[in-house]
Amino acid sequence: MNSEKYQKGWDKLNEISPGAADRTVASLNDIAPDMVNYLMEFVFGEISSRPGLDMRAREITAVAALTALGTAPTQLKVHIKGALNCGCNREEVTEVIMQTLVYAGFPAALTGLRLAKECFEELDEKK
Repeated sequence: MNSEKYQKGWDKLNEISPGAADRTVASLNDIAPDMVNYLMEFVFGEISSRPGLDMRAREITAVAALTALGTAPTQLKVHIKGALNCGCNREEVTEVIMQTLVYAGFPAALTGLRLAKECFEELDEKK
């Protein structure tokens, strides 16, 4: 039986990226079901559900942080698409990534821009 926090996280993740909760369970449940629980309950059920920032602001933060890390391309693409789902436009996403240049350097920003371009192309193909 899933907890109330799990369900809250499930709903929040699907708000950011429709269908992502199902994809997360499918990709991790057979190898790390506890990771699914941590993601749903803690990351999305607690942290992403806190008051104080709307999901648009949270997704901008995620895009900036993941771009700066430069080590999580799959997650960055999820959050680029999430930012778009939560009200950002492509220009804003691009500017957020370009802003990381100052703090994370050219390689991180260039990788982020390449991944954003891939996301934009993937979304255009679905139209």
